[in-house]
Amino acid sequence: MSSGIRIEGARGLDGHSDADVLTHAVIDALLGAAGLGDIGEHFPDTEERWRGADSIVLLQAVLALLTERGLAVVNVDCTLIMQAPKLAPHKAAIRARLAEALRLDAGQVNVKATTGEGMGFVGREEGIAALAIAELTRGER
Repeated sequence: MSSGIRIEGARGLDGHSDADVLTHAVIDALLGAAGLGDIGEHFPDTEERWRGADSIVLLQAVLALLTERGLAVVNVDCTLIMQAPKLAPHKAAIRARLAEALRLDAGQVNVKATTGEGMGFVGREEGIAALAIAELTRGER
């Protein structure tokens, strides 16, 4: 699953929450842009209340935290790195889901995908990785 979208043929990942790597990367990008640490500080895996947590719910909690501090998301750009399955058929749905969760227009969210070209843990299909960057502004968008 990526950002709440089921991807046929994707292996499940192990994690304390729902192991949604892409949404976790977006959460870290938002927290980092705001100077608010990282996902582990806000939703530690040492707390049972976060076991199995829906990452979209965590993302919405981070959005509320930003709003409380007078910050608004301008845009988010993210990349999912996985060997298989191909993400192209799912990118629009993932983009729409992230945009909805962040209360943004789809044009303010970009989702890209690449493979490990057969190299490393991604290329051997032992795991996936994700990268994200976010731009914030003070006040209303």
